[in-house]
Amino acid sequence: MNWKFWKKNKDKNKKKKSAGREWLDAIVFAVIAATIIRGLFIEAYTIPTGSMERSLLVGDFLFVSKMSYGARTPITPVAFPFAHHTMPITGTKAYWDGIKLPYYRLPGFGDVQRNDVVVFNYPMDADPPLNRPVDKRENYIKRCLAIGGDTLKIVDAVVYVNGKPADLPEMSQTPYYVKTDGTEFNPLTLKNIKADVERVNNDEYVVNMPKGEVEKIKAFSNVKVVTPIIAQAGSFEQQVFPNDPHYQWNQDNFGPIIVPKEGWTVKLDSLTLPLYKRAITVYEGNTLDVNGTEIKINGQKTDSYTFKMNYYWMMGDNRHNSLDSRYWGFVPEDHIVGKALFVWMSWDENGSFFSKIRWNRLLRGIH
Repeated sequence: MNWKFWKKNKDKNKKKKSAGREWLDAIVFAVIAATIIRGLFIEAYTIPTGSMERSLLVGDFLFVSKMSYGARTPITPVAFPFAHHTMPITGTKAYWDGIKLPYYRLPGFGDVQRNDVVVFNYPMDADPPLNRPVDKRENYIKRCLAIGGDTLKIVDAVVYVNGKPADLPEMSQTPYYVKTDGTEFNPLTLKNIKADVERVNNDEYVVNMPKGEVEKIKAFSNVKVVTPIIAQAGSFEQQVFPNDPHYQWNQDNFGPIIVPKEGWTVKLDSLTLPLYKRAITVYEGNTLDVNGTEIKINGQKTDSYTFKMNYYWMMGDNRHNSLDSRYWGFVPEDHIVGKALFVWMSWDENGSFFSKIRWNRLLRGIH
């Protein structure tokens, strides 16, 4: 006898999902899973500009680890899936900034180290007219040359960190003035040299190349002069950080400057304010008023400030074709996205049909 006759047969009453509902469930699951993976573990990025040439090339597709420094939890949680800050077709905002969460980073494998290749949010997107939230600012990729507490200086295009020359990546590019006897370069010969050649006139060229290629160019029979193109010390470039005539700096002769560190206290005066005002106000959210020699932060008179975050100094390996910290200063720790791991795909837009893919760069590690 069936003593459970009063129980309904659940299998009979359960309706089978329609094909459309099954597809919808699968899509929702895939979106949620992909969002979690991209947000907490690993994400793909592409190289759109030549600022890291030739360490990284335009058209390289990278995997970036969020776990290396700890994944940053969403600051602007309401956003369209897989869109960063702008919808791809309409160009409208892909997020709603009516809800903003405080910055928090999950534990990671370590901290940002000198010489790491790092993806981060572009700090200047905080300014009008964009005024984007931190996690919706444009993604940039550069090499970290100095971390919080370091003193950085650039002398004749050589970067010094804490008084010692920083490691120069093997493929880091520098422009050189090249003068020939008027004879043109052999295109086949140039093809075997990692250099970008721009002709100025009949016998003068600007050649952007790694240091290791210089001797190869010098060995050409038609080459008479090879000289690095470096800005002179003391020549002021207005667009160079901190954009203040007190500091007669340019992209090749810069500093010294101390990179802020969490807990570091800086004395505030007419010389330090140009260097640290943006970090104090824009990145750490304070109000700052200066009236003569009187300085007020959040309405309180003071002559010093203690930083709440660590900061970093980022530069491109293509030193003379890179918009980097020399032009907009420090990168705050809440802007850090992740560490570049390896190139999984590389696409040469100018290559022929069979050479569009740079096969020698596939699965190449980033150093």
